Amino acid sequence: MAHTYEELKTKTVAELREIAKGLDHEAAQGYTQLNKEHLLVAVCKALGVDMHAHHHHEAGANLTKMKKELKELKKKRDQAISAEDKTTLKRTRTRMRRLKKRLSKS
Repeated sequence: MAHTYEELKTKTVAELREIAKGLDHEAAQGYTQLNKEHLLVAVCKALGVDMHAHHHHEAGANLTKMKKELKELKKKRDQAISAEDKTTLKRTRTRMRRLKKRLSKS
């Protein structure tokens, strides 16, 4: 049965170990001791599944949009600081922090 990276990634550790049990490949050796991340790599290598097929480069368009939104949030933050509006300041900083996390993941 042919597996894809997306399909293997959604499987549990127990299911991945069951697949690795049936493989006679050097990469799958010691499968009982591997965590999901390492087990996924080993199973993909043993089955010859391309692990780079899962990369989507749609983030580029969203990246500029997120950066623009971050600039606007910084302006809003500065306005809230000068107006001493604590609730707006807190909300703005929270949105900025979440947006920065999303940016760093992209």
